[in-house]
Amino acid sequence: MPETLIASAKRTLKIEGSAINALAETIDQSFAQACEVMMQASGRVIVTGMGKSGHIGTKIAATLASTGTPSFFVHPGEASHGDLGMITPADVVLALSNSGTTAEVLTIVPLIKRMGAKLISMTGNPESLLATESEVHLHVFAEREACPLDLAPTTSTTVALAMGDALAVAILEAKGFTAEDFAFSHPGGALGRRLLLRVFDLMTTGDAIPQVSEDALTKEALMEMSSKGLGMTCVVNQAGELTGIFTDGDLRRCLDTDTDIKSTPITSVMTRNGKTISQNILAAEALNIMEDAAITAIVIVDHDKTPKGIIHLHDLLKAGVA
Repeated sequence: MPETLIASAKRTLKIEGSAINALAETIDQSFAQACEVMMQASGRVIVTGMGKSGHIGTKIAATLASTGTPSFFVHPGEASHGDLGMITPADVVLALSNSGTTAEVLTIVPLIKRMGAKLISMTGNPESLLATESEVHLHVFAEREACPLDLAPTTSTTVALAMGDALAVAILEAKGFTAEDFAFSHPGGALGRRLLLRVFDLMTTGDAIPQVSEDALTKEALMEMSSKGLGMTCVVNQAGELTGIFTDGDLRRCLDTDTDIKSTPITSVMTRNGKTISQNILAAEALNIMEDAAITAIVIVDHDKTPKGIIHLHDLLKAGVA
């Protein structure tokens, strides 16, 4: 029995994967036209479909909305009983039907066209009434369903979903949609924290910044570093400008070389030209910089090179960014 189940799963995935690959080879000017119609609309993209196509349509609408294209799903059956009022002439309707003959969808097509809304269809039959009545038709064909009876919508819904993703991503890229734009649609949870938090939201500031002057001894820098608990301290000149940092790594090198920390000036053992960042960058970007440099803390400086704060890996972990 387990072998049969595994074989069935593999067969299903291969059939659906092959259908998506075949679909990719058919992308042409109709796809580009559909994208342009959706981008030029002053209204929203209204997705509709019945049954399994409706479930796929709901997901496509959600993906479009989260990637910068205002969109929502309208059930075609409910549209015939009042919900058609949700659609305006400024909108674009994306109608899904594998056969292209779904009665509930076809019922509202004349009304959509009469109000002046653009109609894009996604069907498996380019000769169907829905396809021929549309301004743009996207042919999402499936040679056969993964269902051994060739009845249950499986491959056909998969290719429709993939086409919806292709539309959303193509429009996203064409609009120059950024990670920060995406974050405004996803403010909750770890994703929102990762994309919305900036360095100034998390950094240590004021008297909590470990800092010594250039005329300090290494022993004094070590005491400052230990008291502030960030594993490093800033070294500044008389003008308050950052000239170096002293870290746990610098301390280990001192011990390895038997450096006398009681008499050695901090300027002799500190790291010069260390990594610094602006307080306005995203916390996720700060994390990438720290990971690339293999460091656990980084100094935030102002335009005049004055230390404004420090952000530690622990701050990013606590905020759910790392």
